[in-house]
Amino acid sequence: MPPPGAPTGEPLLAERLARAITLGGPIPVSQFMAAANAHYYATRDPLGAAGDFTTAPEISQMFGELIGLWAADLWDRAGRPEIAWVEPGPGRGTLTADALRAMRAAGLTPPVHFVENSPALREMQARAVPEATWHDDVSTLPANVPLIVVANEFFDALPIRQLVRGADGWRERLVACQDTLFLPIAGGAMPAGIMPEALDTAAPGSVVETSPASVAIMAGLSALIEAQGGAMLVIDYGYEGPAVGDTLQAIRGHAYANPFEAPGEQDLTAHVDFATLALAAEASGCRRSGPVGQGAFLTALGIDARAAALGPRVAEDRRRLVEEMGELFRAMAVRHRDWPEPAGFA
Repeated sequence: MPPPGAPTGEPLLAERLARAITLGGPIPVSQFMAAANAHYYATRDPLGAAGDFTTAPEISQMFGELIGLWAADLWDRAGRPEIAWVEPGPGRGTLTADALRAMRAAGLTPPVHFVENSPALREMQARAVPEATWHDDVSTLPANVPLIVVANEFFDALPIRQLVRGADGWRERLVACQDTLFLPIAGGAMPAGIMPEALDTAAPGSVVETSPASVAIMAGLSALIEAQGGAMLVIDYGYEGPAVGDTLQAIRGHAYANPFEAPGEQDLTAHVDFATLALAAEASGCRRSGPVGQGAFLTALGIDARAAALGPRVAEDRRRLVEEMGELFRAMAVRHRDWPEPAGFA
């Protein structure tokens, strides 16, 4: 039966995708991932024990509180200007709710702007942060004040292209369908000169991933920051590219699954290329700090002192944030050229 919140009277996403591929031919991985995640996030709460995965803000209040203090410190050293707080893909709104509490204690009470398309998640965000303003994309964000943007586990869910090395060159990976069985196949050959020369010697079967959607959003947000002032903090799991490897994965019920099964019923993600995001930001004129491991970042912000204040009950939460997630997850900041260096990156 359809998942809770699915539109009634419409075929499941898998059936719609199967029909489209049967009629029009295989589609790029990016198109498959975009359709699957759009449906997935629009129709459920994916977080927590009853969902498919848990993010850092849901593990402990310490995460959002420290990011709130990070923002308040940066705002204070920038001269306490009027700012707006922006979070794209804010989940349940937990991070912002915890950050607002910490910022308020430091004298910062910014208006909140969420970039979110999911009706189901907007309802939960409204309960956590009722004063928020919602946007469908970054084009309608405030254009007259500096922005503090926090993107936590946002870029990993944006669609990627996958390019596969064949015996005769690079080909884009496509998704084909037999009945409702989806499977990846190699598409037509890429034009000569498209791929960097450094990849000419890659072994057959090698996979390279790109995310034009991520670059576009990073460039858009960086342009706003360079024009208006402010900074952006990106926390996600990933690497500093270029790199070769297939990182597309699916999570369902807190376990890994086949990413080409049950589109729209599981979370699809890929590792974030921080080097490419940094280049997009720097092309807009912004300055970059990091990336550093999440563990080192939170430690520099004072998570040990906060954990000691909260007592033994948070010891396991601290371990998960600093040790379990500490190296795979990375933190990077970009800022207006006239804003001070943010904390956590020394």
